[in-house]
Amino acid sequence: MTICNRCKKGFTIDITFGERRWDFCGNCYSFNVLDSGFIALIEFGGGDEMVVKAARISYGKELKGKEQDKKLINYMMRHNHGTPFEHSFFIFHVKAPIFVARQWFRHRIGSFNEISGRYVEYPEEFYIPQKLRVPHPQNKQASVEAEIEGEKELIQLYENSIKSSYESYKKLIQSGVAREIARAVLPLALYTQFYWTVNPRSLMNFINLRVSEDAQWEIRQYAERIVFFFKDKMPWTFSAFVQYGFNGKSDFMENLKKSEDL
Repeated sequence: MTICNRCKKGFTIDITFGERRWDFCGNCYSFNVLDSGFIALIEFGGGDEMVVKAARISYGKELKGKEQDKKLINYMMRHNHGTPFEHSFFIFHVKAPIFVARQWFRHRIGSFNEISGRYVEYPEEFYIPQKLRVPHPQNKQASVEAEIEGEKELIQLYENSIKSSYESYKKLIQSGVAREIARAVLPLALYTQFYWTVNPRSLMNFINLRVSEDAQWEIRQYAERIVFFFKDKMPWTFSAFVQYGFNGKSDFMENLKKSEDL
């Protein structure tokens, strides 16, 4: 158990999901991610039945019972009928390193609001990797863990660089420089926070791209936890997605597909 990175009010519990084991806070419905990050589902609306209602409005119909409704969702997923999956929403509160957030914001079918370094002074919170990685030998946009000579010293170099940049940031502010200028010296490892509102269709696109093995490891940690929230709130749609909609490459998703509770 560890202290929740979001609410700071209590200890997390261990949650097992597939082959993953994560720190979860029941107080604020969030997961700890990386060293100081988190992802929390703070609002949800709609659900599997809303998907069915949106689809059947074409015929002036609504729900027909669990089995028929689930079959309809499976049919739409198999045949890529996407618009009925746009009539629900998730709102997440995320704390992530800036380099993760910038990848996240490329998913433009959604709404984002981020903390502003013009109005607040950033605390000294930076992502420090426990292990360094090297470029993947076959995939130019991926990386892999490997034995790196002098890794301990290189991680210390990384930390020293961050510490120096934050000291410069504080000195600039204390000298009267505006926050909007002083922040420019801070590195991409700085933690930021944002809200993300997204519909299930766009959420599935995010999962397809960011759970896959060629996505950067750090953003995958957030994407995999999003899968948990997706399954928890929309189990019929999630089951159909795993079976018919997911087209990435991921052992994590393959293990979920094989699990008995789908």
